[in-house]
Amino acid sequence: INLDRNAVFGDGGDKGGRSVERMQQQANEVMDAMLEESSKRGVLPWFDCARSYGLSEKFVGDFLRDRQIQPNDVYVSSKWGYTYVADWNVTLKDGQAHEVKDHSLSNFLKQMEETAEHIGEYMNLYQVHSATFESGILSDERVHQALHKCRQERGWAIGLSVSGTVQDDIIRQAMTIHVTDNNNDNNNNNNNNESQQQRRLFDSVQCTYNLLEQRPYPALIDAHNDNDNGLDIIVKEGMANGRVLQNTVAQTYASSLSCQADQLALGSILAQPFQ
Repeated sequence: INLDRNAVFGDGGDKGGRSVERMQQQANEVMDAMLEESSKRGVLPWFDCARSYGLSEKFVGDFLRDRQIQPNDVYVSSKWGYTYVADWNVTLKDGQAHEVKDHSLSNFLKQMEETAEHIGEYMNLYQVHSATFESGILSDERVHQALHKCRQERGWAIGLSVSGTVQDDIIRQAMTIHVTDNNNDNNNNNNNNESQQQRRLFDSVQCTYNLLEQRPYPALIDAHNDNDNGLDIIVKEGMANGRVLQNTVAQTYASSLSCQADQLALGSILAQPFQ
């Protein structure tokens, strides 16, 4: 992804080469190209951000407003749970982190407001960034209810992203989490117990899945077929961060099909039943 960065941004010594303004300009060029290509293909453009992706939410929000794009003409998602603290520095002192993970209730409420400020009117999906057993997000009922309240009040779907060697276990645990849906009917104001129903917390899951990482497949199928309307499945790292392109088995099989390794990798994902 970062090959030949200097050809685009300069080596850091160029005036404004990697300033925030220059980064915004370059981001705008990419987003303009995406809008143009999406229009040609007749598909809805999807912008994906995160609180920890530098100034991604600000860049996307400013771009969409400047171009006077209507919320219904784009799909926008973001993630909460990490805070970017590197201040645009690639090299940090030993022991310093580029981002800090925190799935607490206080951090969710803080980052939700920040997301709303930057891209709130465009938001469609808000995801827990890299949910794990260790972070506590899968067992903290206070956060679960806050996420559901966000969905009810702001209209944002709620999802989670997963990584690592136990993605399937995390997905299965996430599918068991339900929250109280206070769907009060005016005709049944006298019976609040009947108007309170349980619904699944998460609407989607974003998972690493590719030719080299097949373990999550059964869990993704179960999530897709879940009786409670099924989760939307978002696949990330579909080319295994480029490793598929160097895999001799993938290269050989792709050649036998008269296609490239990247086409084989993405085609194998598109052929799956989950969406």
